[in-house]
Amino acid sequence: MRRLPTRFKPTSGFSHFVHIFLVVLLPVLIFVLVRINFAQLAVVLIVLSKWRMFAVRPRHWLANIRANAVDMIVGVSTIIFMTQTSSQLLQIIWAVAYALWLLLIKPGTTLLSVSIQGLIAEVYGLIAIYTAWAAAPTLGLVVGVWVVCASCARHFFTSFDEPHTRFLSDFWGYFGAALAWILGHWLIFYGPIAQPALILLVLSFGMMTLYYLDHTDRLSVTLRRQFIFIMLAVIVVVLVFSDWGDKVI
Repeated sequence: MRRLPTRFKPTSGFSHFVHIFLVVLLPVLIFVLVRINFAQLAVVLIVLSKWRMFAVRPRHWLANIRANAVDMIVGVSTIIFMTQTSSQLLQIIWAVAYALWLLLIKPGTTLLSVSIQGLIAEVYGLIAIYTAWAAAPTLGLVVGVWVVCASCARHFFTSFDEPHTRFLSDFWGYFGAALAWILGHWLIFYGPIAQPALILLVLSFGMMTLYYLDHTDRLSVTLRRQFIFIMLAVIVVVLVFSDWGDKVI
């Protein structure tokens, strides 16, 4: 099992409190900017918070963007969720959730932590895309889904000794894009979740769990069959019992 790189951050003393303050300050500033209708500036703030991506030679920028894609997906998605509601309480809850991401979830380096990061980012990203741009051209939805799926899959597989990380992440991105293209012509919502997002998230959770359990030698034949059956059952129920007359074309 490959040892994940150590992240050097202050863990005690005055520097530790300064670090926590700066981390918490970002969700606070985002909340304020959204409240005063400067959501675009909040997105710029998310990008500026990742300034270290560009503090190297340009040939390393693409690799750094890929490495930080999951964090930016969660940040931008949080802004979208906050702008989609006028409730100050809900906006505060989203800001607190983002602070918890930055303080507790994002710093994790264990296999389980990195797996959870990838899953959360995919949940946030897919729901945010269809929440904000459901009426956008299908091509735009396809590109957005492809970026989210490929980025989250890459983040997940890079924490394992997986020799086919690039192929698997690209395949998942292409699969998500294809599904977004097909179902984008009959876009059905279950509450705040669009049908393509729901199917992709069910498959993601099932396959990521199977992969994780298999990698940690905890996957039995019975458990594998149960997960596959549940995934197929959920997808069949979603497709068969959907009201295809209630659609956005």
